[in-house]
Amino acid sequence: MAEAVGESRRVLIAADKFKGSLTAVQVAERVTAGLRRVVPDLVVEALPVADGGDGTVAAAVAAGFERREVRVAGPLGETVTAAFALREGTAVVEMAEASGLHRLPAGVFAPLTASTYGSGELLRAALDAGARTIVFGVGGSATTDGGAGMLAALGARFLGEGGAPVPPGGGGLAGLARADLSALDPRLSSVSLVLASDVDNPLTGPKGAPAVYGPQKGASPEDVRALDAALGHYVAVLEDSVGARAVEYAAAPGAGAAGGIGYGALLLGARFRPGIEIMLDVLGFAPALSRASLVITGEGSLDEQTLHGKAPAGVAAAARAAGKEVVAVCGRLALEDRALRSAGISRAYPLTSVEPDVSRCIADAGPILERLAARIAEDLLV
Repeated sequence: MAEAVGESRRVLIAADKFKGSLTAVQVAERVTAGLRRVVPDLVVEALPVADGGDGTVAAAVAAGFERREVRVAGPLGETVTAAFALREGTAVVEMAEASGLHRLPAGVFAPLTASTYGSGELLRAALDAGARTIVFGVGGSATTDGGAGMLAALGARFLGEGGAPVPPGGGGLAGLARADLSALDPRLSSVSLVLASDVDNPLTGPKGAPAVYGPQKGASPEDVRALDAALGHYVAVLEDSVGARAVEYAAAPGAGAAGGIGYGALLLGARFRPGIEIMLDVLGFAPALSRASLVITGEGSLDEQTLHGKAPAGVAAAARAAGKEVVAVCGRLALEDRALRSAGISRAYPLTSVEPDVSRCIADAGPILERLAARIAEDLLV
């Protein structure tokens, strides 16, 4: 019977990473292994996905993009090796590769001084490689500088009262006296730049980048107030330089993404699109979906945040529109069945249903996920 099932069913694995335990590629490998324990000849197609945050370049490479490496500035100015992905004139650039929290030393935060300069260098490297379309995935940042560092790497100048460049980071913007964007890399005007993010926060205010995400980057309440004021001042100075759009973009959805680098991208002419939506397009999800009879998605924690633009929700929405059944795997499940069904997920399989000890789920996620996948095969494929 397993042989007949293997011939008639085709499974598409389109899951994100289990953060801190498994990459999206490893999730796909483990689920495939578990399914084939039960149905050895099952046809499985793996398409690791990401929503624009960390892991986006890896997902693109897994889908056939070429990995390119370049030396750029990390968030504290140290030189790091970062990667972007390229295929047929389309580049996938992940700001976390250069300016992510994981680039900081363990236990070190720099909410006032961390810079996105290296992210601008990554964009410049994509231009140098001949990219005509750049998907700029933002998330997981160590920074709250409104994209000023990124813009500086691309030719902008941010000067203090004495005419010297302001210090790096969001804190330094409090001393900004003049902004000059006239020398931005001219190639930017001829590329299609897409801002891929799973958040739609504005730049400043109660729902802005400092207030909502600053504490995750080590910002104290005093730091949050200072950063919010500095970014507000940054917008006012930019208004003198580029006009009313500086203020309009600050309130636009996505401006507050990744410490405000979304705002800098909008100033470069980027179009904002939900990260998972654009990544599914770029990765070739639609044709893979058309070949599948069952879709398995997932991420480390299925919770309320999942429903607001995270990868599993995007996968499930697209699959439901195509009439395909979707189940999810996860480390932790914090959604009721009704919420899952509303999202287009018929059933979720958490690691904790196999191993109740959460610490063991994190440490042994791979083997436990294989066992979980075997259960999925027994429930749905035989």
